[in-house]
Amino acid sequence: MLELKDITLRLDDGRAVLDGVSVTLQNRKIYAVTGPNGSGKSSLARIIMGLQQPTAGRILLDGQDITDMDITQRAGLGIGYAFQHPPRFKGIKVRELIKLADGSRNKAGICDMLYSVGLCAQEYLERDADATLSGGEAKRIEIATVLARRLRLAVFDEPEAGIDLWSFQKLADTFREMHGKSDTTIVIISHQERILELADDILLIKEGRLAPVPRDIILTSNNSEANCRCRQSCGKRGEAHVECA
Repeated sequence: MLELKDITLRLDDGRAVLDGVSVTLQNRKIYAVTGPNGSGKSSLARIIMGLQQPTAGRILLDGQDITDMDITQRAGLGIGYAFQHPPRFKGIKVRELIKLADGSRNKAGICDMLYSVGLCAQEYLERDADATLSGGEAKRIEIATVLARRLRLAVFDEPEAGIDLWSFQKLADTFREMHGKSDTTIVIISHQERILELADDILLIKEGRLAPVPRDIILTSNNSEANCRCRQSCGKRGEAHVECA
């Protein structure tokens, strides 16, 4: 479905953010991309969407070379992207934003999209999609617009960032439902165990390269680290965190 061939991204000083990444993504699968901070995960997501051009390598969609296509052209081919830090839109209502994503949805369909990301439709349909939204609210609304589009490939950059535990659990259920009902290939950049467990395949990026580590080992390692962070944090402040899920 999507093939990345020797994708390399170098900074002006010559340092490699991504170094010869090659992988083939298959139809109707969920892929989780994980790895240490600064390992190149978000850069890979931006390159897939066309927000950033690789220094070297090619990207093929069903055999078609899309390497030189921009974000608008790739969106026209059915590739969608949810930013880690979503943009705001002055003068546009939330319901209008979701309607732009999929003009065929009626009010009930828009309400379903908002509920799928943990938002009450009655409170958000007529809200402006601008700076009055909190970071978590804007994040969930953007994810709803991506979910509404019936894409061939949907890329989510750390969708759990800035949202509460209940909404995160609801979002995980939504990814599972989307996977079961659509032909969309889903790529999720995440550290969270619940997201990794959803994935058919986990891609571990370390120092700009794909590391060949079996899925069960990644899940075991991630679970141990999350439990450690959870115990430390809850012991200090008594708070619940997504990492504890």
